[in-house]
Amino acid sequence: MLRRLFTGLVLGLIVGAALAAALIAGLKATTFEGTGGAVLGYLTAALSGVLTGFIAGKPIWASGAKTEAGLKAFFGALLGAGAMFGLRQWAGGWALDLSAIGAGGPASVAALPAASLPLIAAVLGGLFELDNTGDDGEGKKPGKRVAAVAGRESKARVPVDEDEDGEEEGLPSRRAKR
Repeated sequence: MLRRLFTGLVLGLIVGAALAAALIAGLKATTFEGTGGAVLGYLTAALSGVLTGFIAGKPIWASGAKTEAGLKAFFGALLGAGAMFGLRQWAGGWALDLSAIGAGGPASVAALPAASLPLIAAVLGGLFELDNTGDDGEGKKPGKRVAAVAGRESKARVPVDEDEDGEEEGLPSRRAKR
């Protein structure tokens, strides 16, 4: 479980840092100041939630994961925007100076893309990875094929119980019934 949490945190951190780097390098937006900056902050936080939802947990390219990844992406967008709202409301006192790395001057954590986006995406990645149970057929008891009509085997499986000696307590054979 801790390994999954750590994996999700790292994946989210990578997604958030890449999005922040693209935002800073591409749009030259080092802070989310003003009305336009707030809108950009909410949109990029939602985008980081979507991207984290596609990658963390069961990724979208895994077999049978399209619906799950789509749901994670949708709720990741909502949670990302909600997390940005929370940071803007309650983390205004946390000031950072990232001007040494060219990512914005002294401002609150919510106003710096290089701080807020990796933080939001890392938390979402940890949540999505913890939500992924990883039971893709693991942990199932082995079964035994049950004879079907006319002695042919069917694809149905019956769980095999074992007694204390480790011997199978399967169904009685057909010859024993005769």
